[in-house]
Amino acid sequence: MGFSVNSGRLSIVDPANGHRRTLVDGLPSGFVLPSDITSGPSGLAMRGRTLYVTIGGGDATLPGSSLYRRLPNPSPSSPIFSSVLAFDFSADVERTTNGFNLTYADHMALHNGSELRLDNGGGDKIRVRLLADFPDYLPAPRNDEPNNVRASDPFGLVIAANQLYIADYDSNSVRVVDLENGEASTLMNFGSLPGGLKAVPDNIRFFGDQLLVTLLTGPPFPVDAAQVRIVDPTTGSHEPFITGLTTAIDVLPIRGRGRTSEFLTLEFSVDIWAGKPGRLRSYSSPDAVPVIVANCLNAPTSMARDERTGALFITEIFTGRIVKVAASQVTGANSVFGFDPQPIAAGAQ
Repeated sequence: MGFSVNSGRLSIVDPANGHRRTLVDGLPSGFVLPSDITSGPSGLAMRGRTLYVTIGGGDATLPGSSLYRRLPNPSPSSPIFSSVLAFDFSADVERTTNGFNLTYADHMALHNGSELRLDNGGGDKIRVRLLADFPDYLPAPRNDEPNNVRASDPFGLVIAANQLYIADYDSNSVRVVDLENGEASTLMNFGSLPGGLKAVPDNIRFFGDQLLVTLLTGPPFPVDAAQVRIVDPTTGSHEPFITGLTTAIDVLPIRGRGRTSEFLTLEFSVDIWAGKPGRLRSYSSPDAVPVIVANCLNAPTSMARDERTGALFITEIFTGRIVKVAASQVTGANSVFGFDPQPIAAGAQ
């Protein structure tokens, strides 16, 4: 089944049986040329009855003359790539809706400052706002590519107080957005990793009063070179927290008994060039020897934990699956929800 542009989707999934319902379809998405990877809805966070969703860079840029060169796309598939959308809906809509659809005209209306109130014809209503719209790219001219640009690609996000903290994949930065007025700023930019490797922030979490940010590396994606950084949300200062990872894609701190914490790390692949699967590991402390929880994941991109049961849910981008790992499971995933293998909102990148 082929994918099409602007086919991003937010889904509501029953954690007990994997049954899926559409919340919103038609979200911005585009192909990141020259590959066939799609970029669109990437991360989500909910507070009260408002769901905040990052929209990736899509096809706002095109390949330049060589690796790491990008050019502006004069005709992107959507005018609201590299943004944060806010969806307001009732608990009744969450329980029963048969879904809403955004059209390209809706994308344009949001881009032009309108607030949408959608009706699906079944009595359900939802409000959609463009909370923040980042530049799709910034000029970065080079001698060999005068029109080169540096793209923006928001990925993971987390809410604290009245702010959203967002890991921007391509701009190598952590952005901050005020929930009241949508004002955006850059908290900090990551420099290169040891060996001159490109630092690529993808997911972000709060740990106490600090941020944890996973850093993927750029090519050649060497084994054990990725890491988790701990970041001060006030000053932007940062330092390594967990090291020795490969293609790190998410981290999740878990408060244990007393005041101790454990950490789960998710890796997209343990060796991309060899086509090896992704991995979930557990750390009793940041410098502890990790324990492998699952090593058979197919391009995992994010994880969420049910605080009531302790079960973990992991998204896989290429299969469109959600993998469930029981709290007691220590050797691997115990069930797979194989609904409709298409990209879903959490982790679609």
